[in-house]
Amino acid sequence: MSWDFALLLFIALVVTGLVWLLDRVRLRGRRRARAEAAAQACRHNAAGLDPAALQAECEQIYERAFQAPWWVEYCVSFFPVILFVFVLRSFVVEPFRIPSGSMLPTLENGDLILVNKFQYGIRLPVIDRKILDIGAPDRGDVVVFRYPVDPSVDYIKRVVGVPGDVIEYRDKTLSVNGKPVPRERDGDYFEPDRSAYVGQYREQLGQVSHRILLNVDAPQDFMPITRFPDFQDCRYLDGGVRCTVPAGHYFMMGDNRDNSLDSRYWGFVPDRNIVGRAFFVWMNFSSPSRIGGFH
Repeated sequence: MSWDFALLLFIALVVTGLVWLLDRVRLRGRRRARAEAAAQACRHNAAGLDPAALQAECEQIYERAFQAPWWVEYCVSFFPVILFVFVLRSFVVEPFRIPSGSMLPTLENGDLILVNKFQYGIRLPVIDRKILDIGAPDRGDVVVFRYPVDPSVDYIKRVVGVPGDVIEYRDKTLSVNGKPVPRERDGDYFEPDRSAYVGQYREQLGQVSHRILLNVDAPQDFMPITRFPDFQDCRYLDGGVRCTVPAGHYFMMGDNRDNSLDSRYWGFVPDRNIVGRAFFVWMNFSSPSRIGGFH
């Protein structure tokens, strides 16, 4: 998916860059010498012509001889564009599309978002190896990451637990390090996936105040979908789960608490899987009014 696109973009950058460099170092000089020789021959072989007509004809011969092959022209023209897109996408911001309702009401299906690629550190593109550590995800951040079960798939969730935290979600109540996360009722929300209204709450997670969806009366059982790494750090309880977040990992949950496949089911997200922090909706073609930042 996005990794495949990054690889294709990198290959296009390398190919066009090599052709651009080859043209600068060797091919352009050869074409210029060939064009000058052709123009010189034109001036010698066209004696008797009107000087203005001779000048025009020799200039046309020079331009035709100096013209690069089509594949060189394409590569030289596209290289700066590909380089700009590659640098922007790899180190600054990357666009993503929200594919589901697991982050309702914060993000809707169809939201096109921007993800900050440098806030948590500079990573080498394609291989995703961090070379400069700038910061780390904090509780409340909305983060895009590669799904640990299938790293070719990008997921987006909210950071609930950072390394060392004890996270418990039981009987629809989220606790961090033994303290329930404050929340208060904030009306109802119509959830399109279920064609029904569900309770909306305002939750204070760390420094971030955000909204969640929760049906406190609906039963919910938790079973792991796979025996994930550091499985021993979690205990599945009656009506909930409690996990201690290992070093270098994060515990993620969707804001649509009853309709999100997240760390409660497949475990922790290692730091190497982090793509960046989502921070802006730049378009939703079904609802343009959603353009703007979010928490």
